[in-house]
Amino acid sequence: MAFVKISEQSSLYNDLEKKSVREILEDINTEDHKVADAVQKAIPAIDRLVTGIVERMKKGGRIFYIGAGTSGRLGVLDASEIPPTFGMDPSWVIGLIAGGDTALRNPVENAEDDTEQGWRDLQEYNINEKDTLIGIAASGTTPYVIGALRKARENGLLTAAITSNPDAPVSEVAEIPIEMIVGPEYVTGSSRMKSGTGQKMICNMITTSVMIKIGRVKGNKMVNMQLTNAKLVDRGSRMVSEELNLPYDEAKRLLLLHGSVKLAIDAYRSEH
Repeated sequence: MAFVKISEQSSLYNDLEKKSVREILEDINTEDHKVADAVQKAIPAIDRLVTGIVERMKKGGRIFYIGAGTSGRLGVLDASEIPPTFGMDPSWVIGLIAGGDTALRNPVENAEDDTEQGWRDLQEYNINEKDTLIGIAASGTTPYVIGALRKARENGLLTAAITSNPDAPVSEVAEIPIEMIVGPEYVTGSSRMKSGTGQKMICNMITTSVMIKIGRVKGNKMVNMQLTNAKLVDRGSRMVSEELNLPYDEAKRLLLLHGSVKLAIDAYRSEH
């Protein structure tokens, strides 16, 4: 049976330019409601992936995202949010995009069409069998991603693919296919819409649950977050104050002295 890209099928809506702004917004919101349901159906596969990642990270393994265009940008985005949120070194979760960092802002012609380049890009990080590679490709056909996943799997890495099409080529080369079927986009083929929204949700789910399971969250608090601005210093001070039942100013002093909520709490408790 021929592979059919649901994500490329014609929109369920027509004559968009004739609609009022309110109609357009209501229509897009109606379509967006479908995303969470599609992600929910993919939870068994996400569960399997997270469980495998946690086992590998405890042995020193890392997470790599790889993608092109919107998919690549979302992987880089999720990776970039891990250090400030969870206090992890940037080397633990890494996002790669076809065409390199230039492609984060500007399209790079033909970058996603090279089957070999993805694996070459990964080699710069001394990628090994402890690591996990997650390919993101709404279409499910991106050569850059497929080639990287195939080589990674051959070399013993845990591999997963996030796609918006069932039985996609990218699913065939990954050990764990995550198929999030959101249907045709509001603007035909514009995978920055529902597909991108679902990809962001899944990436959030993967890394947040991994960080919780490797001890980067306590209770429900980001106790390892980086104190990079006044808002986060205030948030951290309140966490320390609540946890240790200390006045705010004393909690803030401890926080700034030790550099993180966790270290401040641990140091206080070791002294009292």
